Amino acid sequence: MDRNSRTTRAAVRAGSSIMPGKGNPVIAEVAHQVAFGDRHAVTTTGQVCPLQICVVPKPVEESMSLLKTIDTNPSFTPRESGPLPERLISGDPTYKTWAQDAARGETINTGVWEATPGETRSIKGEIFEFCHILSGVVEITPEGGEPVVYKAGDSFVMKPGFVGVWKTIETVRKIYLTVS
Repeated sequence: MDRNSRTTRAAVRAGSSIMPGKGNPVIAEVAHQVAFGDRHAVTTTGQVCPLQICVVPKPVEESMSLLKTIDTNPSFTPRESGPLPERLISGDPTYKTWAQDAARGETINTGVWEATPGETRSIKGEIFEFCHILSGVVEITPEGGEPVVYKAGDSFVMKPGFVGVWKTIETVRKIYLTVS
């Protein structure tokens, strides 16, 4: 091994415990044992032949579970905000957002959102949003359309290009999923 090398590995030998009589996969075998938790075999191999394994952590997005449970009553502090002044129609609504997951470079977001009573102009632009109402009551009126009331247990989608009025009648809490 030269002084610039970062690893030490076994010489290639004929056969192994996983492929007797075949070309030696000793290095691949040890990698498999490390990945799948056969610590005894790795320890034994390391005693026979010096072995250094460098573990490189995955990026945060890759290391997170591919199954995410949305906490509908989160205990962490939400981000608090309000409507943009140019979108406020009536009332003095306040918003709380408990962002819980982001994926694909933060183009997909999900969490829980809450609004107090008030009326605002809703403009989705290029954003697709799925909503599931957990509590409260809202009335959504698409531009040029009829009002639709949603309450606890209801789900709906606002597609890119949606424009209308969002009226929170009773403080509303929803699970959201946005895609931009």
